[in-house]
Amino acid sequence: MKENIYPPMHTAEHILNQTMARFYDCGRSFSAHIEKKKSKCDYHFDHALTVDEIKKIEDQVNKIIDDNLSVTEEMIELEEAKQKYNLSRIPEDAVADQVRIVKVGDYDAVPCLGGHVKFTKEIGRFRIISSDYNDGVLRIRYKLLYNF
Repeated sequence: MKENIYPPMHTAEHILNQTMARFYDCGRSFSAHIEKKKSKCDYHFDHALTVDEIKKIEDQVNKIIDDNLSVTEEMIELEEAKQKYNLSRIPEDAVADQVRIVKVGDYDAVPCLGGHVKFTKEIGRFRIISSDYNDGVLRIRYKLLYNF
């Protein structure tokens, strides 16, 4: 398992990625930097987000958090994982005969090495603090609020 990844922020990344994939069919982020204070995700995209789109994304991520979904993991055989998931973000030296799949309720499932919360309510409130769009790349910066 990857060390030094803040579990609430990392789990929020999973929810944000699935939200972006569902709302915009853009897939998961191709690059991410996850830290305790703030994080960022980059997506292949075709426009800058509007204020309404930012609110829609925040509302959906916070709805999933409020649903208090369980965050679980399971190990599956490598061949099955290759058929069901994109393994490109998993370092080659971390891929073995089995792959760890992290599930956020029935909302998201993805191969992952990082730490996660046990229930989405442990994440706090999700806020997009900024976004920008340049040359086909949308960057979303976000933070988590705990005193709400």
